[in-house]
Amino acid sequence: MALKYSRQREAIKEFLSTRKDHPTADMVYTQVRKEFPNISLGTVYRNLTLLAETGEISRINVGDGIDHFDPDTSEHYHFQCKKCGCVQDLKLEHTGKTNELAAMQFDGEIMGSVTYFYGLCGKCKEARNS
Repeated sequence: MALKYSRQREAIKEFLSTRKDHPTADMVYTQVRKEFPNISLGTVYRNLTLLAETGEISRINVGDGIDHFDPDTSEHYHFQCKKCGCVQDLKLEHTGKTNELAAMQFDGEIMGSVTYFYGLCGKCKEARNS
């Protein structure tokens, strides 16, 4: 689907491309509003949804009930800190073996999987230990 050009959508994509922390829609809204003071939260949500539906970004949910957005659409793992709530990429090779193992135990068709890890991020672990 070819999307009509939108300066606001481009600003959203640009902001996401600079982040590795998987921001929420509210975080995107707060940042993009600096450049477009009249942008509404609804416009940000609609554009994030559109970008996710077209595969330009990934919408991820790590069990906290909040959608996070990731410009990296490749298959990879995520980590969520249970104390501060940060979401970050986990540098771990995604081999697809999990899908193969699941397919052997399932009579349907496995098309993908989502796995996330949780615990304490480095900052929260350090704060707890100090």
